[in-house]
Amino acid sequence: MPRFPLTLAESGPEVRPYMACALLPGVRLPGQLIGIGENYWPDSREGNGLPLSPGPAGGTAPDRRAPGRIPLVFGKFPGSLAGDGGPITFDPAHTGTVLCEGELAVVVGRVLKDAHSAEEALAAVAGVTVANDVSARTLQAADVQSTRGKSLDTFCPLGPELVTLDEIRDLQDLRLVTRINGGVVQSSSTSRMVFSVAELLMFCSRFMTLYPGDVILTGTPWAADETVLELRPGDTVSVDIEGVGTLMNPVALPESSAVNLT
Repeated sequence: MPRFPLTLAESGPEVRPYMACALLPGVRLPGQLIGIGENYWPDSREGNGLPLSPGPAGGTAPDRRAPGRIPLVFGKFPGSLAGDGGPITFDPAHTGTVLCEGELAVVVGRVLKDAHSAEEALAAVAGVTVANDVSARTLQAADVQSTRGKSLDTFCPLGPELVTLDEIRDLQDLRLVTRINGGVVQSSSTSRMVFSVAELLMFCSRFMTLYPGDVILTGTPWAADETVLELRPGDTVSVDIEGVGTLMNPVALPESSAVNLT
């Protein structure tokens, strides 16, 4: 099947940003925007002077699949949406430290509830795309939870295309590379996921109904040192996922902040 561009709709201040896709006519993306935390195994191999699987600061790998552990789910408000090429905007004076997090995003194409097999779960997927789960770590720490720090306007770039699963060689073996100003800050593979895409869909469908247009961000590679992921106004950040595409966004001050600095 062909790839389907994700088009950021023209909208004014009275309309929440949304994307349209020809594969899902009449559906506004995202619907429910679901994040998954701590879903990559640490990887001690070295590449480009960085761990191949760059997550939480501190360097001590958590026991990510201890008996009884379940996926770590959080919400990310749909108003955080941004398109490919659009700016990620924030004022560091208000947000504190902001990080990029390259991720594979899964878009639901049909209603899914209480899925009991990987085949059933994956059959509900319209396709996958690239996401950047931009995160204000200072706000997360202040709140002791993730919603506010991950839901600022423009903190969920998504795109540029929706790629159907028949176009993907192996969903659980895709190279993921994130760059800031051309320098590699994340280099890993979806093979490092603790819970697979199918497992995440099955898990979420057991406590909530998933609808067409819902998006699940499947987690970002673990980092021993998160400082390499920090974004600053003036940067350009890109996330490339093998076979899926490259998502690129400039980082800028909000217009009101830029005016105040002149």
